[in-house]
Amino acid sequence: MSLPAVVPAPVSIEAGTGAPFRLTSATAVNAEADAAAALSAIVEARTGLTLASGDGAGIELRIDPSTGSGAGNAAESYRIAVDEASVSVTGADAAGLFYGVQTLGQLIARDGDEWTVPAVTIEDAPRFAYRGVMLDVARHFHPVETVKAYIDHAASLKFNALHLHLTDDQGWRIQLDSRPELTEKASGTSVGGDPGGFYTKDDYRGIVEYAASRHMIVVPEIDMPGHTHAVGLAYPELAEDPSVSDHMREIIRDYGGDEPRVGAPYDGMAVGFSSLKIHDEATYDFVADVFGELAAMTPGPYLHFGGDESLSTTDEDFAEFVARASEIIADLGKTPVAWHEAGAAAGIADTTVGQYWGFLTPQEGAAEKATAFVDNGAQLILSPADAIYLDMKYPTGPELGLTWANGPTSVERAYSWEPSDVVPGVDDSGILGVEAPLWTETIRTSADIDTMAFPRAAAAAEAAWSPATGASDLRTWASFRERVGALGPLWTSMGIGFHPSEEIPWVTE
Repeated sequence: MSLPAVVPAPVSIEAGTGAPFRLTSATAVNAEADAAAALSAIVEARTGLTLASGDGAGIELRIDPSTGSGAGNAAESYRIAVDEASVSVTGADAAGLFYGVQTLGQLIARDGDEWTVPAVTIEDAPRFAYRGVMLDVARHFHPVETVKAYIDHAASLKFNALHLHLTDDQGWRIQLDSRPELTEKASGTSVGGDPGGFYTKDDYRGIVEYAASRHMIVVPEIDMPGHTHAVGLAYPELAEDPSVSDHMREIIRDYGGDEPRVGAPYDGMAVGFSSLKIHDEATYDFVADVFGELAAMTPGPYLHFGGDESLSTTDEDFAEFVARASEIIADLGKTPVAWHEAGAAAGIADTTVGQYWGFLTPQEGAAEKATAFVDNGAQLILSPADAIYLDMKYPTGPELGLTWANGPTSVERAYSWEPSDVVPGVDDSGILGVEAPLWTETIRTSADIDTMAFPRAAAAAEAAWSPATGASDLRTWASFRERVGALGPLWTSMGIGFHPSEEIPWVTE
């Protein structure tokens, strides 16, 4: 008997020997309101059936803190037991119950004119505590409803963090009372001269609350000291003049746009030409204002200060900035996060989490910079660009995306890597988690996001949640491509406009 398709792969799954549970218009669910609503939404979208509520019902959803204790990581764990008479989903906590409901949604299958859930027992718990997706809203601005849709789609794969890249050379996207000119003067454009935009404080609060309802935290990023041309539009006294190298001119020649100019919005794709003034105390007043206000708006533990591609800042100045910015964030009671280049700064706050965006085979000192975070007693988030940068082109498919990260990137390459093998000497104890970034130089719409993220986000989800590569028969490319292909009808019912990659044997109904 074949096992039902579940993505990400669970710790254990055993097929039962009895008949499946049959969903009908009389099926009722016994659960607290949030869990019942989550399941009802999935069932209605997938089957058109409306679940009733009531004690002693056919589907029981409950929380039991002892669930998953044998797996070594009880938080977010769940257990599913299905037979002909009943369905039981038990979470160790509210998040575990939510993830169990997502798995139950994947188990629902059509049987002629009926809908069934196969007899099965599943025990599951996450490998890593942090499982993220990143959405760049700076290169192209994406409205609140688009962000909420991405939260829904990511949460269905058990991602629990949304990293919002809120600022870059092309625009500043978050309203702050302490620095109102940032959105007044620096939010109006996107790459290619497209319209810009920004989130009001109420917008941001709504995103944070919506994410929390799906058991996701929001990790806001204010990128600095590079990627800060937009800051100079609002506060020119804080920014150095653009410094354009021959390499940047090559990028401009290849991708279009003009060279950056002082006081003019930038809508090209070159990087590395901007910097804040490192030796001006007003710069650190700015950092304190921005992150102080953002900390008050963000209940999650992490504030991301960027630190990547500061090509116009000397190594000494970069180290000074990173040390001071990370301490400002740490003093706010938050955990600083920075891209792996910041690991080169000896004075970085020792609680700072590094985010590795190098290749699967580290190049040019990237591994040493990344390892520095672990040596300081912190951990790494892994985002290998040539595997899970979701904005890389597919081998065949739409013209969306770029190719600089050894692209195009196939679904198989997005899947076939092992987190503990990326940075030499960094095993699971040094890995906080996995995050799949989606940069938006070419990504303009919600449909573009879905196309580029799915199915490759599912590969990243499995790296983040499931046991190590090869630990079971499920943790193989051969298994994954079959399992993710079986999700086609569910994703369609959820409104996910995934790319129908030729690598995947998609199921149709």
